[in-house]
Amino acid sequence: MPQIPIIMPQLGESIAEASIVSITFSVGDHVEIDTDVFEVETNKAIMSVTVPCAGLIQEITAVVGESYPVGATLGFLEISDDDAKRLGVDDAPKPIIEKKASPPKKPATEKETSWKSSVEPTLRGLPVPAHAEGASFLSPRMKARMTELGLHSADLAGVAGSGANGRVTIEDLEAFLEDLERNKITPASSMRVAVADAMRRSWTRPLATVVLPIQCDIMLTHRKNQPLKAGPALYALRALAIALGENSAIAGRLVGARIIHPRSIDIGFAVEAADGVLVPVIRNADQFRLVELVERYNRLVELARARRLSARDTGGSIATITNYGVFGLTMATPIPLPEQTLLLGMGVGQITPHWDKEKNSFVPITEAQFTLSFDHRVLDGGAAGRLLLRIKELLNAPEQL
Repeated sequence: MPQIPIIMPQLGESIAEASIVSITFSVGDHVEIDTDVFEVETNKAIMSVTVPCAGLIQEITAVVGESYPVGATLGFLEISDDDAKRLGVDDAPKPIIEKKASPPKKPATEKETSWKSSVEPTLRGLPVPAHAEGASFLSPRMKARMTELGLHSADLAGVAGSGANGRVTIEDLEAFLEDLERNKITPASSMRVAVADAMRRSWTRPLATVVLPIQCDIMLTHRKNQPLKAGPALYALRALAIALGENSAIAGRLVGARIIHPRSIDIGFAVEAADGVLVPVIRNADQFRLVELVERYNRLVELARARRLSARDTGGSIATITNYGVFGLTMATPIPLPEQTLLLGMGVGQITPHWDKEKNSFVPITEAQFTLSFDHRVLDGGAAGRLLLRIKELLNAPEQL
């Protein structure tokens, strides 16, 4: 009977590879169409690899714990003639797939081995392409050595160069690594490496932050009276979506001498996950009322914490909301993702005295510091301030959300 390979699919934009977490069936098992055969993990989520039709698992070439690129053959499925005809598969001999084997390795020092396992970078599911130029004064030999060890020029920030004009030499690098070996070293997860890479690339832009205290009592009273209670972050997300829907240019990206306006108001929100932060996205957030977004928001939070977000639930957002107030922080200067211009942050609500002109006395109010971090190339402090003021206006009129 004809056979087809079980292929590692494209699991999301820019996902280059995934690791096998578990294999749910064995050789000889019969599976139905769209059955989950492999559970795989990227730095964004845990996903499943399914089969395109019913059949008999004849061979499994993938190994749990190994990483495979998109398009790699994970096994073979024996299928019926009808399915083969439908899929356009010829009844040809099975292609020879070279199984993964451990090639002979050249002797490596303990130093090289530990660094390769602890800081080796990866392209697994990075939010944007990871290509970036190195430092200006790196010789070809230095670049080759750093590539071998999985290091970037930012990793040399603590190295004092002994070469001409402060250039870091290969000897400086080796001495630096040798000194680091005296410390405790633990492997960096793929998510941590991806977050570090994204933040490094974000920091290549001129970023600025403006701050505005916003009274939250009206919003909190409105929330208390709703059958479906949205969290403060969702209120802020909806307010930001409305404001950007009124003027999308301020969320545009500067590419060359042009501002690229967003096609839709897709807003992300930060969710803390194991060893990193994931950013689920609510699409067309300006087109839905607040009450219509509550269940969708809560579902995405649960999926993010379980690292089971689908590809359509991440990526492509034009701005992000982060509620660092849940950690008791009053103010922070968060960094927008590389492909975004804006990031709205919320501090913890605090009871503060407020002068009431009508009562001619101070009254207690709940107030939180809101920060807007932005790409200073795209907008200036005035535009950022006006955007924050519009968000304040909307939060104090929650019936408009």
